[in-house]
Amino acid sequence: MILTQCAVCATELGLTLGKKCGRCSTRYCGPECQVQHWKEGGHDQICKKIKKAGGAEQYNADKKCAEAVAVAVEACAEDTKGQTCYICTQALHWKTKEGLVRMCACRGTAGFAHVSCLAEQAKILCDEAEERNLFGTERGNSRWDRWNKCSLCEQKYHGVVVCALGWACWKTYVARNVGRPQADMIRCLAMGVLGIGLYSVGHSEDALSVQEAQYPMMKRLGAPEQELLTVQCNLASTYLALGRDEDCLRVRRDVYSGRLKLLGDEHLGTLSAAHNYTSALHLLKRYEEAKAFTRKVIPVARRVLGESHEITLKMRWCYAEVLHKANGATLDDNREAAATLEEVARTARRVLGGAHPFVGMIERALPFSRALLRSSETSRGA
Repeated sequence: MILTQCAVCATELGLTLGKKCGRCSTRYCGPECQVQHWKEGGHDQICKKIKKAGGAEQYNADKKCAEAVAVAVEACAEDTKGQTCYICTQALHWKTKEGLVRMCACRGTAGFAHVSCLAEQAKILCDEAEERNLFGTERGNSRWDRWNKCSLCEQKYHGVVVCALGWACWKTYVARNVGRPQADMIRCLAMGVLGIGLYSVGHSEDALSVQEAQYPMMKRLGAPEQELLTVQCNLASTYLALGRDEDCLRVRRDVYSGRLKLLGDEHLGTLSAAHNYTSALHLLKRYEEAKAFTRKVIPVARRVLGESHEITLKMRWCYAEVLHKANGATLDDNREAAATLEEVARTARRVLGGAHPFVGMIERALPFSRALLRSSETSRGA
């Protein structure tokens, strides 16, 4: 976790409250907890070690990153057996001795890599973008995407690999000794990557803490409106994971309205926000609203992004779901829903690969869709 709590009593400190150890910057709510940690918590034994590693935040980031990488490597072990990294061409990383991961849409022998190699590749691209003042442009943003998107298949990583890359990103940009101030836009963006990583493995409370710290910092630094909307979008997903459904819907509605006004209805960011808003309506069982909204935005997504884009596929999946579930669903509705899901499943498997979570979700929904159609046909004598 980003260190926003007292190391002894876990009191929430945000980014500025409390005090720090003068040597290693471990955070406390006050002198009493600091003394207790030194005398009883073992801090006297590791304080110098933490300082040598770059301070408490860096020490924590290094430790969490190593743990997340180990989890990702283990989860990918069967898939990566006998393979080598497409970046360094080795099976084991030369320095960290870590194994390989994949979890993108690459097939066959393509796409295997070490998290450390992916992180180094992303850092080089982002350093160049920062030098050339590209951040805030499409070119700069595409380079930042390397922190969570495969450079070969151009699809986002998923699951535990996203978490490992999130910690790798935060580890890369957290240290004060790399010349960055505490409030720095690149550090803020790294917080966003970490928040997504934590969310991707179900650590929603931790993700919320990161995102709630990130938003006011970015606002204070004068981040562009589009970046602030992205942070709100991620925050809405975390609200949803924590059962705060109405908060999620409210924020997703605001994000869609903001991007529509800022970017227009054909921009990728607007279409992504439209999908997120539709998903929230679906989960809150506001099926008629979701059906009307998706009928309006799906033709735009198909025209602008194409039939195979992940956002188009997800919009069509959501549309099929609400067609089945809306009050008074007709036989034609159920036929359209079943046919849509069949087509989306085929395309998603081809584009994203069978291991992608979205593909699994669609294929689990197919038997239910077919059963609903059969029941509807039988009851109406079709």
